[in-house]
Amino acid sequence: MGQIIVWLIVGLIAGGIASLIVPGRTPGGAIGALIVGILGGILGGFLGDLIGLSDNLSWIGSLIVAIIGAVIILYALRATKANSRM
Repeated sequence: MGQIIVWLIVGLIAGGIASLIVPGRTPGGAIGALIVGILGGILGGFLGDLIGLSDNLSWIGSLIVAIIGAVIILYALRATKANSRM
């Protein structure tokens, strides 16, 4: 349970950083960036667990994993939004 809370806090920070990395507007503005960051933290933490990384990560490693997860989600959201316009 404690690990999920860490993922969420790190995810909040990661959402802001991921919004700066991925070009374009974040759906939902600042609140959307925070939600994407939280989901990215969960996704990154889950993927880290699958490959056995999360047990050996410091908080900086967790932040990097959460940023990667948030970037993946932002690209997926923007690709879905671009395809719905066609």
